[in-house]
Amino acid sequence: MEKIRVLVVDDSAFMRKVVSDILNSDEEIEVVGTAKDGVEAVELTQKLKPDVITMDVEMPRMNGIEAVRKIMEIQPTPVLMLSALTKRGSKETLEALEAGAVDFIPKPSGTISLDIREIGDELIKKVKAVAKARVRRRVSIKPSEESKKKEETPKKEKKVTSGLELDIPPEKLSKMAVMIGSSTGGPPVVTEIVSKLPKNMPPVFIVQHMPGGFTKMFAERLNAESLLTVKEAEDGEIVRPGYAYVAPGGYHMLLKKRGNNVHIVLDSKMPKVHGTKPSVEVTAEYVARIYGGKTVAVMLTGIGRDGAEAYKLIKEKGGKIIAQDKDSCVVFGMPKAVIELGIADAILPPSKIPEAIVKFIKSIYKG
Repeated sequence: MEKIRVLVVDDSAFMRKVVSDILNSDEEIEVVGTAKDGVEAVELTQKLKPDVITMDVEMPRMNGIEAVRKIMEIQPTPVLMLSALTKRGSKETLEALEAGAVDFIPKPSGTISLDIREIGDELIKKVKAVAKARVRRRVSIKPSEESKKKEETPKKEKKVTSGLELDIPPEKLSKMAVMIGSSTGGPPVVTEIVSKLPKNMPPVFIVQHMPGGFTKMFAERLNAESLLTVKEAEDGEIVRPGYAYVAPGGYHMLLKKRGNNVHIVLDSKMPKVHGTKPSVEVTAEYVARIYGGKTVAVMLTGIGRDGAEAYKLIKEKGGKIIAQDKDSCVVFGMPKAVIELGIADAILPPSKIPEAIVKFIKSIYKG
């Protein structure tokens, strides 16, 4: 069997050595080169054509985000970011994912993690998963152009097409729900979908596989792009229409009905489900119980089958299911599991999903 060929990129010689040792300890992986900055990373990617690149974020000459942009432009390759668990680190990681990186893994203790071996097993597992990802060539927009474009777009005039409107009373919307499940390759796709939804929406529950410390920043970035109010879910809060709730990393997002209100319950003690916490399966099961057939559930790119059985429950209760299509997925695991169960009402690329969500909500309202 051919080994997975990896290029390790980090400005710290210690980190390059330890990450290489960890990866080379697995018989299915071979480190074929190392680079100390983004410039070297781009050169070696063209020369060595690795299967996977592990990429540090903060480096001299050219940082990790710029390197990802350049690589996706000239030699598209699956990139796994190694990120610091800080506010700045999480912001940069999400920017790298938007630039085309497939996934990320947090360093246990900052830029130079002397205890990096603690995450050795996870690193090996992620490299093997990322190696299967489908990446596409991208023409990069210069960061200055991108920020200028964003500054010129006032929040209230954003991207929501006139066709995507919901004229449904809030008391009816509060009895419906939208569920979005996503994993590897998901953050840019979730952003694309949520940014196009109208303001007048049922509550939206988002479970994106992501560790603690990153989901808050993800929610803030979504909120800046969306007409909905997007926030990281808080324990005990009342669920409202016009809001989207992102499950926090390290917690399962549960729902509890009290009288006419639905409350969010966050549970950190429950074990991982399908190897992850938050899990789509857990939240979707509560959505099925409370909202039943008045649910539109969307399954996006990701490894494995987290959420498939709970989506089946939603379908059995009369809800509508949308799966992302294979061609647009970075990893076609989670949508494939839903499609194979025969429960998908629509199989679509991300650009068509917002319209389908709105269409299904209208059909649920009309009964």
